[in-house]
Amino acid sequence: MTPAWLTPRRRDLLAVSLVLVALLIPVPGLYRYQGPPMEEGFMLAFPQRILAGEVANRDFLHLYGPGSLFALAGAYQVFGDTLWTERTVGLLQHLGVVFGVFALVRPWGRKVAVVSAWLCLLVVLVPVGLTAMAWNGALAFGLWALVAALASRRRAAEAAVAARLALVAGLLAGLALSYRPDLVLAIGAAGLVALWGRPRPIAGRVAIGLAIGLVPYLVQLGLAGPGPMFEGMFLEPVFDLRAGRSLPVPPSWSAPDGYLQRAAALRTLGWPFPALDPSNQIFLWFFLALAGAATTVLTGISAVRRRPEAWRSRVLLTLGVFSVGLLPQALQRPDTAHLAWVTCVGLAVLPATLAELAEHRTRLPARARWVPGLVFLVVLVTAVIPYFSLRSWVDLASQSAGRNRFGVAMSRDGRTFYYGDRAPAVAAQELIDDLDRLAQPGDRLLVGPTDLRLTPYSDAFFYYLFPELPPATRYLEMDPGIANADDSGLADEVRSADWLILSSIWNGWEEPNESDVPGSDEPNQVVRERFCLVDAYGGDPAQDQPPRFELWQRCPGGS
Repeated sequence: MTPAWLTPRRRDLLAVSLVLVALLIPVPGLYRYQGPPMEEGFMLAFPQRILAGEVANRDFLHLYGPGSLFALAGAYQVFGDTLWTERTVGLLQHLGVVFGVFALVRPWGRKVAVVSAWLCLLVVLVPVGLTAMAWNGALAFGLWALVAALASRRRAAEAAVAARLALVAGLLAGLALSYRPDLVLAIGAAGLVALWGRPRPIAGRVAIGLAIGLVPYLVQLGLAGPGPMFEGMFLEPVFDLRAGRSLPVPPSWSAPDGYLQRAAALRTLGWPFPALDPSNQIFLWFFLALAGAATTVLTGISAVRRRPEAWRSRVLLTLGVFSVGLLPQALQRPDTAHLAWVTCVGLAVLPATLAELAEHRTRLPARARWVPGLVFLVVLVTAVIPYFSLRSWVDLASQSAGRNRFGVAMSRDGRTFYYGDRAPAVAAQELIDDLDRLAQPGDRLLVGPTDLRLTPYSDAFFYYLFPELPPATRYLEMDPGIANADDSGLADEVRSADWLILSSIWNGWEEPNESDVPGSDEPNQVVRERFCLVDAYGGDPAQDQPPRFELWQRCPGGS
């Protein structure tokens, strides 16, 4: 029996607090944690370039919608272009995702909602930490669009309230698509399920809100022009990027297919329970993603057929359709990051699915229908994918307490970035200090690999640390098949640079795709003919380890 003092409102606050505490415990560690050098690097540098007057798609490669860049540029303008600002935006996005899941599964009770939110946060915090990636922002807006759409349906008898909620749903859906246009399948299909059968005025309000949310595209169209915008958002990510970024489906059982996953496995952490190898966990995770989405959508269909007017039936089917709509993200590249971005919803809503099945397929008492979801959570994060969920959460929580910190700061002029490995971080700091002493504002900087025929990755964070040095290339983000394509213009961009930062760290990049197909050697020839080596940093000749970084300057006289 519930104590009299524990009123429904206090129980709601307790449920929210349980989620919030679990989410915030690892946050201090995450603010000092290593960042993905390219992904967080370009999410730091792109908004800087916008504030400097440059335009995405026209002046630099950007493969997604303009919404996230405009939002970060606005945050930089108000709070400063710091890592703290960017990661705080990333934290807000995570909060939006976790509590969006919480709100959507709340019809099955507070306990189910807490379990689902715990599962969501354990999965979503791991892949890129607090990096303010566009996908997380889009997912947060998309989930809350569904919350508003379903609330509009539930309050259909209150016409004015339902209309306002429909307008909000459309607005949030538009903002989600302004971050990631490839969410259109998930948002469109789930939105149709949520609002199916509603009167035309409601659909009109949704359309008005959607149009307002998509305004960033009109701004981008005016700034970049239709050609560069269409090429950067649709042609390059869909047709040029896939060959060099896709991974086998299903993932390999014997070893991780993604290079970054193999690199991450080099840092070993203790785990007190028996566990599968990382590649085995990724393999099972992939099939769980498919099975979880299929289970929810099939259960939702059954619930709607059984009780077509029931509120929970509509919510469950909406969640299932949304989960299925997210699956292409995992199918194109089933590594840990993409699986986390999909299953932080698809698996997180399974406690609600299991509670629905327990109600109609078992004799489990109502007060215990949250237990199957809790059992699923425990098995998932302790036995199936512990390395990518609970173990990482425990590691980050210990880092928040000041133990076993994994992040070495590289700083310049109030800006900081964290590397996970001390040796390259020390080498990079030495280079940063030299370039700070030698370069003049307005000098053009290009960052890339030591062999510019191959462009699988880049240390884009250097652009963030030197905002007064305009990038000499549009490829702040370097992708195979794009930056090293025959018509990329990379060689001419190298010619235009005053300084080059070349890294050997990613020279061992190897994946079962076309990322190892070399492009033209002309950019390397330009380096040899027109640039002089200032210094090399890191490495160990005794162990045949090349320098981690090289700093090159345009030679006097250009040769």
